[in-house]
Amino acid sequence: MGLGVIVAFGLGWDDHGWETQLAAVIAALLGAAAICAAEKFCRREQEALIGVGFVLAATASILLLADNPQGGEHLRELLVGQILWVSWSQLFITAIIALSFLLLWFLRRQAFSGIGFYLLFAIAITTSVQLVGVYLVFASLIIPALAVSSAKAEASLWLGYGVGVLGYMLGLMASSVWDLPSGAAITWSLALVAVICRTCLWIIRKPLNT
Repeated sequence: MGLGVIVAFGLGWDDHGWETQLAAVIAALLGAAAICAAEKFCRREQEALIGVGFVLAATASILLLADNPQGGEHLRELLVGQILWVSWSQLFITAIIALSFLLLWFLRRQAFSGIGFYLLFAIAITTSVQLVGVYLVFASLIIPALAVSSAKAEASLWLGYGVGVLGYMLGLMASSVWDLPSGAAITWSLALVAVICRTCLWIIRKPLNT
């Protein structure tokens, strides 16, 4: 997705224009199709292939922006994001997409199986990354889930939400107090809250296993 935005930027298209959005969606869908193909034909090497694909896309972005005087700043915004400067119109569009996927989850959950999951995931990620950046989106997806992976199934979902909300709150507070980039501050706050949560779960479960 990020590579699609970089290509659109290199072509001189408006950052928030429909051409850029289309390029981002196409790039995300191609990535989703590649991951789905890797799962089907190269299951044992899937994680390694995903890592290689990420590295190639990231370095391709750097190469495409090498001769652009504003390339470094544009790449930084794409990676770190500008969560404090998101407009209401951007939030509205993202909220509509999120609500649509939520309804689809409850009404036709089978749509999230197989390639359908990857395609819907790609669209959701496309809208989110352009709002808050690559780092924060993936931190929000992975860190809360990792923090509560050892919790009981019935409590893990709400505990994961708690880790996410607390991490965002503390990150925004740290960003405001120490004048830090918000995306990076929230990412580190999520990680710290996750470590504390995981440690507490380990302490609670340890007496049960002894």
